[in-house]
Amino acid sequence: MVDTTGNRRTAVHTTDKPFKIEKKLVYEAYKAVKSNAGAAGVDGQSIEQFEADLQNNLYKLWNRMSSGSYFPPPVRAVFIPKKGGGQRILGVPTVADRVAQMVVKQLIEPDLDSIFLPDSYGYRPGKSALDAIGVTRERCWKYDWVLEFDIKGLFDNIDHELLLRAIRKHVKCPWALLYIERWLTAPMEGEDGILVERNCGTPQGAVVSPILSNLFMHYAFDLWMARTHPDLPWCRYADDGAPRTHPRVTRCGAVREMRVGPSEPAVRSGLQTTASCDGQKPWW
Repeated sequence: MVDTTGNRRTAVHTTDKPFKIEKKLVYEAYKAVKSNAGAAGVDGQSIEQFEADLQNNLYKLWNRMSSGSYFPPPVRAVFIPKKGGGQRILGVPTVADRVAQMVVKQLIEPDLDSIFLPDSYGYRPGKSALDAIGVTRERCWKYDWVLEFDIKGLFDNIDHELLLRAIRKHVKCPWALLYIERWLTAPMEGEDGILVERNCGTPQGAVVSPILSNLFMHYAFDLWMARTHPDLPWCRYADDGAPRTHPRVTRCGAVREMRVGPSEPAVRSGLQTTASCDGQKPWW
């Protein structure tokens, strides 16, 4: 607001918003969401429909986020068949909610990514699955045995209390913390329209889920490996990994430890029933 008194023009900055969020952040987030495309959420609104009233939609989102009154709508459950049988449940947020999540993701990503270890490759800027394959292939010439593991249902089973403990340690922005907590507990709406409350996990398909799951695995696996097996190189892409080892005896011991999970009881209880691994000699 500009106050004019005679020949003097004095800029008076006033705001009644508890959180200072620049409008530019919301617009940049929208551009990122648009480039990623994606399906409509529970409201049925496509990106094209959202864009038809873009200025008003972005202003409403900014206004609610800045005032602390933004509450995410339910995510839409989409069932995707798995190659090995069964189904994977994706949680698809609305377009507006994806923009809101992108605002937070782009804010927290630089600080969080800086703490991740070099051998974590999934969903990180400047890293790719091909990079993970490359370093894994190179190490196969130096080690006789490889352990391949897959955390089953990682996105569905992440412990909220443990995840929030890590988030609060590294994320200091009050409004980012507020909305992350709300996203974690936003219900999921099934094809029958029934809402399912959520008390664990972070929806696979949500914008913030990859970086949150990476933070969880940073403590649950990456640092655990660095602390308990500093001599064994490993490579992880999201919930898949391939640590290396030498003799068969050591290999079998590592398999047992990975099936049990990290030594911390709280982490072990969440991972021991979802982790599986197998030792195999490289075919080449």
